[in-house]
Amino acid sequence: MAVNLRVNLAPSHPRGLWLQNPVMTASGTFGYGTEYRPREDLARLGAIICKGTTLHPRAGNPPPRVAETPAGMLNAIGLQNLGVDEVVRTKAPVWATLPIPVLVNIAGESIEEYVEVARRLEGVAGIAGIELNISCPNTARGGMLFGCDPAMAAEVTRAVLAVTSLPVMVKLTPNVADVRPVAEAVVQAGAHAVSLINTLPGMAIDLRARMPYLAAGSGGLSGPAIKPVALRMVYQVAQVVDVPVVGVGGIMNADDALEFIVAGATAVQVGTATFANPRAPFEIADGIRAYLEAHGIRDIAELRGAALPQAARRSPHTKDAGILHATGDVAAG
Repeated sequence: MAVNLRVNLAPSHPRGLWLQNPVMTASGTFGYGTEYRPREDLARLGAIICKGTTLHPRAGNPPPRVAETPAGMLNAIGLQNLGVDEVVRTKAPVWATLPIPVLVNIAGESIEEYVEVARRLEGVAGIAGIELNISCPNTARGGMLFGCDPAMAAEVTRAVLAVTSLPVMVKLTPNVADVRPVAEAVVQAGAHAVSLINTLPGMAIDLRARMPYLAAGSGGLSGPAIKPVALRMVYQVAQVVDVPVVGVGGIMNADDALEFIVAGATAVQVGTATFANPRAPFEIADGIRAYLEAHGIRDIAELRGAALPQAARRSPHTKDAGILHATGDVAAG
């Protein structure tokens, strides 16, 4: 049975952003994608999100900067990357030859930095979109994360959109009391899609040295441990925005990915799973197809948001903002 896995990540953008299936790689976990090209058929994926890219090259934090946890990993890489100019010079020409779209995850410590990175990506062949990482400190406002304040999140989103014609997906931080106002703010500012969640802050202690294991002290927790948190946030946000939601966090297999889609995600990103199994994104894409075939489902859209309240399922990307606080959530603690 033929099944349709195609999804549009940016239906509100004039060109849209079509993926042949809903499986993307998560920023920082798949390099620049070019490393996999000699070994895997990248056409089996929906899209690649490259390493977080900043205005200037960054060496990142000193080691150790990765620690395994019982249900995932901690990382404090420190946004090690080539810098936007080198990405444009050496990576984009290769991306232009790939059979799938590549989005550049961009980061900055000020609105001006975000804007300049986006400006330098404009019109570059091989770059299909931007993932705006707002889990970065705003040095102009005391170090608060852009993604923790709806007004700041909207401000940086609006500023980036003013200098790019590319589809823009905003990656949201989970480190807020309620992610929904931030999601609504960036969508009102013009974001074409949102992705969530980024990592949760965590720490490991080296008992022999009696000090933090990571040189940076703490890092971001990812992997299976954060999946229930991510799933709930995707479920919440899918009910209050009218753009595609991309689920990220603890997706290790096809069943995990399908849970996010049923919770309202249009697509998913696979990250930490690739550290244990570099072929995980490809296997998850194949697994989603196999699930649809086994259950007689002809279109992935039939699954999207199936678990949402009926009022939120009237169309794939039309939600009722009036149900913002009527989802039956129970506060923890």
